[in-house]
Amino acid sequence: QVQLVESGGGLVQAGGSLRLSCTASGSIDRINVMGWYRRAPGKEREVVATIIIGGRTNYADSVKGRFTISRDNAKNTVNLQMNSLKPEDTAVYYCRVVAGPYLAWGQGTQVTVSS
Repeated sequence: QVQLVESGGGLVQAGGSLRLSCTASGSIDRINVMGWYRRAPGKEREVVATIIIGGRTNYADSVKGRFTISRDNAKNTVNLQMNSLKPEDTAVYYCRVVAGPYLAWGQGTQVTVSS
């Protein structure tokens, strides 16, 4: 199994920045995909950004140019740098990792952007 520990998040004013981190541990031979998802109040969970083993990234249109996902393979960590935050970015953010046969979700971390 794979366990995830998230850090970061919090309260920030619009236009500000936050950085989320997620570290995976457990039965990890190779991590195929790491990503961040979010669920805003009253909405479905949506993908924010993903990064695959080769380093290719994908972003939701709503965050392109503002968010950057990166990974440290040596530390089994994925980061999400969030700049120019908007009130509509307010949500619980979840880390998701696919490692071999395992799929794991983080516990979620709250990001609140005030206007």
